[in-house]
Order: sequence, then structure tokens, then C-alpha cells
Amino acid sequence: MKAFREIMPTEIQDNPIHLIGQEWMLITAGTPEHFNTMTASWGSMGELWFKPVCFCFVRPQRYTYEFMEKGNAFTLAFFDEQYKSQLNFCGSRTGRETDKVEECGFTPRPAENGSVFFDEARLVLECRKIYFQTLDANNFRDDGIMKHYPENDFHRMYVGEITRVLTE
Repeated sequence: MKAFREIMPTEIQDNPIHLIGQEWMLITAGTPEHFNTMTASWGSMGELWFKPVCFCFVRPQRYTYEFMEKGNAFTLAFFDEQYKSQLNFCGSRTGRETDKVEECGFTPRPAENGSVFFDEARLVLECRKIYFQTLDANNFRDDGIMKHYPENDFHRMYVGEITRVLTE
């Protein structure tokens, strides 16, 4: 089992735009007994309501959506470049039909918040869901964004308070 050290959210050195948009992340929700994970390249980190927070977005047809809806905890995990093919796999397969964790050789670990993260990660954000809302087509001010929603299957945005940060 890998030894992680805990840091404050303000000590994260990574550029969140690069971290999320280029390196990608695994959003994992559920319990150690029953969970799912998916790759995401859209999201954000910052300060909201005087709390360190992250924003992640999940479409309703994704299996992870069911777990995000049921629970109040989730994790965001970031990996070194060597895991890019596994992250691509986790973003292109459904956990309904594939054991993505086994296929990728990931080692799940229980998170303090009751969810799950992976031993292979280099950075983990444990989060407590504090807000959610489905995106609304009427609120888009850039018509070009609608090309991402040809079936009107709008993402649900989850705001998570970052309760714990683990790093290598």
C-alpha cells in the first residue's frame, strides 16, 4: 500500500486547468463495497462559500451518475502520464458491463469520507457533496456550447467541498 501524505487544499501545486483538462481525473463515487469510476476532463477547483471546492460534471447516462446521486461523498484522483491509457479506458467503457478497476490494474482504497480512491494516483481530493444542479440550456450564453449536447443530455454539476487532499 502506497504511503500518501495529507496536505491542505491551499498547498496543491498543480495548475487546475492543466491538471483537469490535460491530465484528466477519475471521479469515483460509492462505497468500498460498491462503487464506480469514470474519467473526466471537465471541472474546476477554487473557493466557494468560504470553502475549498471542486466542480465536476457527470452526464445522467453515465453509471457513475447513479453513485453520485446516492451518496454524499466522492473522490477525484489524478495520475502520472504512464496511466493515460487506463484513464482513456475508464472514460470509454461503462462500469455496468466492465470491471474497469480490474481491467486497469488499479488498487482501490477506502477513503476517509466513505468513498474510494486508487493507490496508483499521485493526487487525491476527497470531497463532500454540498451542491448539485443540472445544466440548463436556457442559461448558456455561448451558442457554440450546445454542440456538446446534441441530445440535450445536460451534465449535472456537483460542487464538492474538498475535505482531504492526499499526495505522494
